[in-house]
Amino acid sequence: MGSEGPPAVTIHLTGFKKFHGVLENPTETIVSNLKEYVKKKGLPKGLILGSCSILETAGQGALAALYQTLQSAISGAASESSNSGRTIWVHFGVNSGATRFAIEHQAVNEATFRCPDEMGWKPQKVPIIPADGGITRVRQTSIPVEEITKALAKMGYEVMTSDDAGRFVCNYVYYHSLRFAEQNGNRSLFVHVPLFMTIDEETQMQFAASLLEVLASLC
Repeated sequence: MGSEGPPAVTIHLTGFKKFHGVLENPTETIVSNLKEYVKKKGLPKGLILGSCSILETAGQGALAALYQTLQSAISGAASESSNSGRTIWVHFGVNSGATRFAIEHQAVNEATFRCPDEMGWKPQKVPIIPADGGITRVRQTSIPVEEITKALAKMGYEVMTSDDAGRFVCNYVYYHSLRFAEQNGNRSLFVHVPLFMTIDEETQMQFAASLLEVLASLC
């Protein structure tokens, strides 16, 4: 019994639907197809790929769906007597101006949307979670982003570590997820990807699969 090793890492994924200026969101394609993609390659040892959900690109209006998605994974882990500390959320979002992948280190408690979200909300300098304090409050991931970035760069990907996830829906979701992860003893990570016209779909699928592999080995 003692030689079974640590419990598997379970990784749950989310992507986003279309939004203002981005009619085809690459993260919807990546997250929708990744399970089938990695099945062909074979999952790394010690990794379970859990839920793959697509979120509305919205803040307050999509919160119920976001928390339902987060909670269902925790409930599933508990029912399987799994170690929730080995559960990781990976949220993919698109940065249409980016030329490389970005592993996000933190989220800020500020919603300042440059355009209305898909449900028409356009907050300005609003705390995402007022109970956390003001808009300068920061939450950081407990995942070793520098190590992950270095490992992916060694594999040949154009990737960087970022300390600024913006103030739009990506940051909004990441902040809520980091807070939820802290409260429930699991971990959360946000990854920004470019458009497919900048880095093609096949390379982005390979990157996502490699990210899972790196997370399984480092976490």
